[in-house]
Amino acid sequence: MEGDDWDVLIAHFLGVDHCGHRFGPDHPAMAEKLSQMDGVIRSVIKRLKNDTLLVVMGDHGMTDTGDHGGESQKETDAALFLYSSSTLFPAPGSQVEPEVVPQTDLVPTLALLLGVPIPYSSVGQILLPLFPQNGSQSVPTGLSQAEALWINVKQVNRFLETYSNMAKDIPPDSLSRLQADFSNISSQYLAAVHKSHLPPPELVVSMQNYLTAVRETCRASWARFNPFKMAAGLLILGVACMLCYILSELSYIVIQDGLLKMLILSGLVVGLVVAAGQLFSQGYLELSWCLGAAALSSEVLFLWWARGVSPKGRWTHSRLLTPALLVLFLRCASLLSDSYVSYEGHVVTFLLFMLSVYVPLCLNWDGLLVPFPPPDTQKVHRLLPIALPSSVVRREATILLVWLALLVGSLYLSLFFHNCREEQGTCQPSTFLSPLSRIQDNQLRNVHYVISVASQAMWVYLLHCWLRHYGNLNCSSVTAFSACFLLPLACVCMWLRWAVSATPEDTFRHLTELIDLAWVFLPRGIFCLLGLGLLLLWLDPMTVFLKTRKPLNSLGTSLPPPKYRASTGISPQAELHHLIPQLYQRIRHSLEDGGTEDSEANSRPAVEAYGLGTVYSAPLVLLCGLLGLALLLLHPEGMSIAFLLLLLEAGAVLHIHACSTNLSSLHRHSSKKQSNTTPYALCSYCHKWIYTSILEPILPSLLSDDFSVPWVPVVSWSLGAAQFFHATGHLPTFPSIQWGAAFVGFPQGHTGTVIPALLVTLNTFSSHIIFAVGCPLLLFWPLVCEVHGAPSTCSAGGEENEDAVMEMRLRENPQKFSSSLLQLAARYLFVNGAQVFASVCAAAILRRHLMVWKVFAPKLMFEASGFIVGSVFVMLGVTMVMRVDMAVGSMFKKLLPQNSR
Repeated sequence: MEGDDWDVLIAHFLGVDHCGHRFGPDHPAMAEKLSQMDGVIRSVIKRLKNDTLLVVMGDHGMTDTGDHGGESQKETDAALFLYSSSTLFPAPGSQVEPEVVPQTDLVPTLALLLGVPIPYSSVGQILLPLFPQNGSQSVPTGLSQAEALWINVKQVNRFLETYSNMAKDIPPDSLSRLQADFSNISSQYLAAVHKSHLPPPELVVSMQNYLTAVRETCRASWARFNPFKMAAGLLILGVACMLCYILSELSYIVIQDGLLKMLILSGLVVGLVVAAGQLFSQGYLELSWCLGAAALSSEVLFLWWARGVSPKGRWTHSRLLTPALLVLFLRCASLLSDSYVSYEGHVVTFLLFMLSVYVPLCLNWDGLLVPFPPPDTQKVHRLLPIALPSSVVRREATILLVWLALLVGSLYLSLFFHNCREEQGTCQPSTFLSPLSRIQDNQLRNVHYVISVASQAMWVYLLHCWLRHYGNLNCSSVTAFSACFLLPLACVCMWLRWAVSATPEDTFRHLTELIDLAWVFLPRGIFCLLGLGLLLLWLDPMTVFLKTRKPLNSLGTSLPPPKYRASTGISPQAELHHLIPQLYQRIRHSLEDGGTEDSEANSRPAVEAYGLGTVYSAPLVLLCGLLGLALLLLHPEGMSIAFLLLLLEAGAVLHIHACSTNLSSLHRHSSKKQSNTTPYALCSYCHKWIYTSILEPILPSLLSDDFSVPWVPVVSWSLGAAQFFHATGHLPTFPSIQWGAAFVGFPQGHTGTVIPALLVTLNTFSSHIIFAVGCPLLLFWPLVCEVHGAPSTCSAGGEENEDAVMEMRLRENPQKFSSSLLQLAARYLFVNGAQVFASVCAAAILRRHLMVWKVFAPKLMFEASGFIVGSVFVMLGVTMVMRVDMAVGSMFKKLLPQNSR
């Protein structure tokens, strides 16, 4: 205060508030704290200069228990004290100081006293006693009461016009009356100014009444909660979550009956009827009611249909109270706590860790992580239990534990990339959240750059190795071109962009224009490369290389259909793995033609398809890679390490799910084989007996029952998206939004709002996008990682078949494939929708809570926005799978003879 280098000083003393919360207003400690604050005010007054105004105000009151946040008078009333060391102008004798001043009136008053414009969204009214009636040069602004009121009236009217054009919550009659009042005030004031007369006192009163009317009208629309709309929204959202759960359990029946089209059609009809009724009765549309009615009608229709087709015992407590759903319930219930929301990043990390550890513990409890004991050789051979090979169990258990360790390490390292909320006073944000240009130490900046480049190179290298391992890079399609050339080229451009951004401005002054061009065209070039890759991936998603040979003999139409081989590469050793046999066609041919066999020369497949075993997952992996690089470009350079950890975490969740599924499936199939083996195994009924006694009970389980994705990996996948939302430096708060993403490729700014809004949205919900697009991988990964050489099928001669069917197993039962994909999408939407529903409940229940606008309302907005973005990209991932399936079907139509389809 003793210096002259300030215009405004703001001091916020928290002692009274804290003392009230802890002891209450009548405790001796409160009296002591108030005496201390009196001393502070006296000290400030002693140092006040003549041209300084002291404003002492409270932001709220408190109840008899020391609480606040409600609407009682003790909570909403607070003290206001204004003091000046000298008289600035003579006080108007006819005006009396008001006893009560709305807090909104402080904003325009202090703004005009400081000589700055009134904030656009303010609906307050200036305090007239602080302005002279006829103006005064001693006042900093020199404004009279009428002039200040006229500025206030114009500002409020401008806000009212803009707001009423965007929102429709102000009643039309009230809006018309206010507009007429403003027109009258404007004409009178301008007429008085034109005649150089002082505005009459009646006009001043009219302006005050206008400002009061606007404030009361807005308060009636804003500060009043609508319980009916809140209950309707909760009902629609809750029923939608229930619908997703039931849809996930009855997906096969839904696909069979074709119910989805009827639900969509009924919703559209009801929505149109409600819209027509609104236009006829009100003259305008309320889109929220139309959408709500359409959604609710479809949901009710589906629930009514499900009531009649649900199998008995489907909704037992054992199915509803699974560990994964209990974890989801605990997460949703904890959203009612502001402390949980503040430390959500750490808590979600813990939940994901515990749910991942649960998988091996559960397998070990069932005895599937250790090899079975050796069988009793004294028993009759046909009575021996069929045990899994020890090598298979050890290999799968080792893989599971290795990936679990990698997941734990990724989760731990990701904690170093978190940002800090305002409530976390001792927290320090990660240094990797700062761009390289802000790092002052040259050596540290170079280290960060090398680490960022290495992390991104590792990201692309891992994707390339996976695609190459399963033979998906052997094809000559444009998709392989995207993986082999566009991805590395985009990486190099990104490294150059990071190098340019990390270079200090005064280092290459003679290259300033070139650097400015690089700032603009390098990011745009990267976006173009990755966009081209996405376009090529959609146009030709097939990553299969076909190698055909002409059969050595010809038997006309009795030739067996060609076999298909999906290999890791074109090599003699690779051809021994990932064979894709057409099981049903081969068996049907054997039954119809009496077992006619080809010669030894024709034993090799007529068509060898490399990469066919991962025909669905490879385009999804490449899609995630392209999107990941585009989203990384919108983040600070140091986040490339976080994105690498994201890739490792997603891979770990997928492999843990695949290993647990393989171990469970192998055990189940071995049990089925034992239960279906009979003493007739010694007979010689050949093909027909083998199909009816062994393959008939086994093949349906191989081709359909194993497609369902359990709740544990689905909940883990959703937790992974939430966990890396925080691990990429984001928080459910508005100050944490990384607005710099809006200027990537556009350093000079934008002429509109669509592109910057899109870039900021992609930056904020990048983890939701990657995990949502990759969600169908949960269905494909157990098939990709299925155990080779396991006793899953038997040949006609009773020997083990070592063929790995992989993803071609899905095409053997298209309805089961479609229903499993629908089930997975419904379960993922249910998990995310349940969290949105919990956030809505928290904001509705705690709408009078002190932290509702700081914690619960922003959390709801971010959760709902993330759900919308995630749902869109889940549909994108499912659409990509359908696109690949159409391409695979077209390929088979060209290869298979007409009589074998």
